[in-house]
Amino acid sequence: MSSSKLEKLYNLLTHANDKRVFNYTVPDLWNCFDYDKASFIKTPSNELMVNPYDFYASVIKQAILPKRKNSFNYGKSLSSLLQTKPTNGNWIKKAVMYSTLVRASAAWDHDRSGHLEEKNLYGMPETGSFVKMIALLPLLVKMGVNAIYLLPISRFSTKNKKGELGSPYGVTHFTELDPGLKDPLTSSSMTLEEEFQAFVEACHILNIRVLIDIIPRTNSVDSALIREHPEWFYWIDASMYDTYGSPRIDTISPNTIPSLENMKKVYEHKATIRHLNMFRPNPKAIDEKLWEKIKKHEDLAGAIEKYFNLKVAPAFSDYINDPQPPWTDVTFFRMYLDHPKQTKTFLDNQNRPPFILFDTIKNDMYQGQKPNIELWNLISEVIPYYQKQFGIDGARIDMGHALSDDLLKMIMDKARAIDPDFAFIAEELQPSKAKAAKKAGYNAIIGNGFYMEPRVWEGKMQEFFYNSINLPIPTLAMGESHDTPRLSARDGGESLARLLTIVNMFMPGGIPFINSGQEVYEKQPMNLGLDARENEQYQLDVTDPFYGKLALFDRYQFHYTNDRRWEIPDLLDAIRPIRKRYLPQITSKKQYFPLYAHYENKNFVGFSYFKKTKTRKNNILFILANADTWHEHYIRIDISHLREVTGNKEMEGKLLLSTHEGPRLFTQFIDYNTLDIHLGPGEVKIVEL
Repeated sequence: MSSSKLEKLYNLLTHANDKRVFNYTVPDLWNCFDYDKASFIKTPSNELMVNPYDFYASVIKQAILPKRKNSFNYGKSLSSLLQTKPTNGNWIKKAVMYSTLVRASAAWDHDRSGHLEEKNLYGMPETGSFVKMIALLPLLVKMGVNAIYLLPISRFSTKNKKGELGSPYGVTHFTELDPGLKDPLTSSSMTLEEEFQAFVEACHILNIRVLIDIIPRTNSVDSALIREHPEWFYWIDASMYDTYGSPRIDTISPNTIPSLENMKKVYEHKATIRHLNMFRPNPKAIDEKLWEKIKKHEDLAGAIEKYFNLKVAPAFSDYINDPQPPWTDVTFFRMYLDHPKQTKTFLDNQNRPPFILFDTIKNDMYQGQKPNIELWNLISEVIPYYQKQFGIDGARIDMGHALSDDLLKMIMDKARAIDPDFAFIAEELQPSKAKAAKKAGYNAIIGNGFYMEPRVWEGKMQEFFYNSINLPIPTLAMGESHDTPRLSARDGGESLARLLTIVNMFMPGGIPFINSGQEVYEKQPMNLGLDARENEQYQLDVTDPFYGKLALFDRYQFHYTNDRRWEIPDLLDAIRPIRKRYLPQITSKKQYFPLYAHYENKNFVGFSYFKKTKTRKNNILFILANADTWHEHYIRIDISHLREVTGNKEMEGKLLLSTHEGPRLFTQFIDYNTLDIHLGPGEVKIVEL
């Protein structure tokens, strides 16, 4: 395995290790591989003081390399390695996903200075890297994770940046990795690309698939593509920049879809005319000779403003009257070289320069007749690049539902030509559009679990859990994401977070999804993009060094050392063999029955799955949960139909797992047809007959 980048990383870390004593700590939670106790000092703050070279080398040596098969090239997708029959990406139905922003998930104040530093005591950045992220893989294996979803890892821009670091969604170069993810432990002996290859190899050895986030609709306002293709972008008069924004149309309600009827009103409104008057032709079209002279300037944006009085037009929401301000760090690609054919007649002047408006940017509804094919070809080659170079297994397409069907098909077809088992996740939040997502070629949707699951008392949790099985493709079983409030900051706190994390592992028609930090009851959101409440940004104590910071934009580390840090990982470890045993049933609609309380109880949710054993006896698995985190409940459930279908007549079962008590015999039956159970506040019981 001489070509193995993981082995190269291990050898480098071993060779560079001078065995000196380091004042370098990691959370003890990162030690899920039984690191040699003689090699670290345990601190009172739940950290381990380690030699970093030895620590990261040891996780590779102890937890990963022994599991490899020497005949495998782990730089290929896991499906191609396993040589299983392609499922067209539907392996994702059996996945347990973990979402991570590497720079935050693997960040730590290693020298205990009180804050994350760009360069610490040893000249090392304390934000995350692919090398450090490898150390978290044994923890993810413990939790049953078999798919990692990486938030953007491409080079992003810091122009007009949000927060201390800027948003990873402000991509400036599709096929260059974020240089901030390079680890100085390997110095110049290993490239960033090789470190990512080592990370993917490590994941594949542990049977973990890797998915990335791609952003085909937007790019940073100082995109690397501007130098050669200014015509792919929208431009405004620089002197009008400070008053630029989404035109407010007072004849239309807030957050309205840009239907054809509404777009007629938009084009007739004086605010739109003012908006359109800001736009100008691209600088190359204005003066090609001057453009050729200035395009080599290091500060290209400054040169364009100086010589052309132009700026790239920032992006904004494609909903009419969305209260969000412009997204000043990103802009839209010009996907068509002409105006949308559906709204062309609404335009007062057919010779207007290209402009951003609700129709020109929403290509699923509005298309021109001249696709920007050169741009489309470039965008559709992004995923193949990561497949060929790194062996990724899937992707989420950011705002893919706003792309034209033709472009979306190009993206998917090229990826699946390389790997027929490549999986795609749609950034579709509306379950009603799951059918369209399936038709488009997606394997799953994000869905609205982040909104529904925490709303227990409104009955939304029950609605989500019981109805999702009817969707044509799976939805993510999640109570939080990188864009939403944290479960632990919701009504019900850590108890609700624990309950939903467990129940999601068994949700019918769902793909369990863990947002990085969720496993340690993180309260601070990473972003305020969805469902944020007043003061959402200030969930931490004012004395916390990360008070008010958002991981998507700032230097941030998760609270890996809190006293309950092992609780969810240990519970998920106990659940792992149960889920594995019943996985065919959990992912099949034919062997599932919902369980209902005999009276209306919005706090209760129950699932049952049945399977035939070798003795032809139908085993039944019950998942029973009380999402009322303050009160106990006595629940009576009619299981007569389940008895009839399964033929299971057992009156005694096993309590396999409870969040409130240990395993025991389970005999809570009133009679053959009635299950009578007690559930404590926020309790989950898993019972097997």
